[in-house]
Amino acid sequence: MSGQEVVFTLLGVVAVGSAVLVVTTRRLVHAALWLVVSFGALAGGYLVLTAEFVAWVQVLIYVGAVVVLLLFGIMLTRAPIGESADLDSGNRWAALGVAVATAAVLVTVVVMGFGDARTPLRAGGGSAEELGAGVFRTWVLPFEVLSVLLLASLVGAIVLSRSDIGGDKGGDV
Repeated sequence: MSGQEVVFTLLGVVAVGSAVLVVTTRRLVHAALWLVVSFGALAGGYLVLTAEFVAWVQVLIYVGAVVVLLLFGIMLTRAPIGESADLDSGNRWAALGVAVATAAVLVTVVVMGFGDARTPLRAGGGSAEELGAGVFRTWVLPFEVLSVLLLASLVGAIVLSRSDIGGDKGGDV
């Protein structure tokens, strides 16, 4: 194993470990901070793969914008910042089963798709020209649909969680 592969593996372990902490912590702000660690480890992985542009986009958009948006969403919806029993729905075993099944399917697909093929870490995989051509030619419609869907879900979450937006629920007839 080369030094690049060791660093890439360590960054992968940090990314997966912090992602597990994102979904298992009982404090929303701590979950957002663990998400920053996970996104940072992913950006480090992109740097190891010499995809500097993708790494900086990861830092600027996901760490800089999505996490800040998440923290503003927590503040705007008056969600509990400390430890809260309301965050536990009691479906841990069902969620664990779904997570394990999903991971098994993903690992099976990757193993069946790539088998024993091994791609060495090489330079030039994440140039801005290649990425821009791929995004704006092939993936522009799914990208825009996803952005509208995410915006609608954020607005819906704020409307559903705030009692002063949805109108008077007191029952004045």
